[in-house]
Amino acid sequence: MSPHFRAFTFVDRISAVQPGVNIRGNYAIPAGLAEFSSSLVAEATGQLAAWSAMAAVDFQTRPVAGIAGLVEMLGQVRPGQTLELAAEIDSVDTEAVSYHGTASVNGTPVLRLHNCVGPMLPLADFDDPQAIRDRYALLCGAGATPGAFGGTPALTLESPGGEPGQSVCAMLQVPTAAPFFSDHFPRKPVFPGSLLMQFNLQLVAQLAAQLPPPAGASGWKLQHVADMKLRAFIPPGEQLELEVKLVGIEGRTATISVESRRGKRPVGAARVALVAS
Repeated sequence: MSPHFRAFTFVDRISAVQPGVNIRGNYAIPAGLAEFSSSLVAEATGQLAAWSAMAAVDFQTRPVAGIAGLVEMLGQVRPGQTLELAAEIDSVDTEAVSYHGTASVNGTPVLRLHNCVGPMLPLADFDDPQAIRDRYALLCGAGATPGAFGGTPALTLESPGGEPGQSVCAMLQVPTAAPFFSDHFPRKPVFPGSLLMQFNLQLVAQLAAQLPPPAGASGWKLQHVADMKLRAFIPPGEQLELEVKLVGIEGRTATISVESRRGKRPVGAARVALVAS
């Protein structure tokens, strides 16, 4: 069976849509997965917004990468739960889309996206436009059969280093082939920005474990990711250097800078806030 719409697709059904205005849908997280990260929850919310944006421009262009002004991490999700997804489109044309969105479980928000902007690029460069139209019709109708996603391949961060309590860095080898490229994207494979952020947040967690919490707290937890930017496409086979640095601690909040580089060229950046818990 083709991995297209199975390897990295996180919308099972569109329950309501006004193209270019708003959209509602859901995604059943397969129960057999070991985990489903907050980065993938953000990916699911962005994918829902993308369906509304693509329909608004008659599937001429599609959003790829871009900027997220703020990603609020409000709660963890578990395999077997169903994400209730919603997105509001602030503006869209064939050049760019601006939107915000929410993912909830049983009516309780677990993630919010604010001030997201994505460039709209020719759809035919990335996928078969007719296949995308047919998928949209399926999602708006009976919906897709849930449970197709089997997880992402295990990738290892190599040569971890840094300065204890100040920074952590590591190398990430992007695979030359992986199932998720069948969805992201069939005609132009691109390493997903959500997976890049997932690995960056692993380094943030390592740095957080090195930071002494303030009085009365037992540790740190992720609060939000701000000013997240993807500056370039990451093709298969690239080697990336990831680095997170402590910017400072003020009261019960720690701020961490995140940067991903290909050689000396930045490909992604963000600022992460941790709160004492």
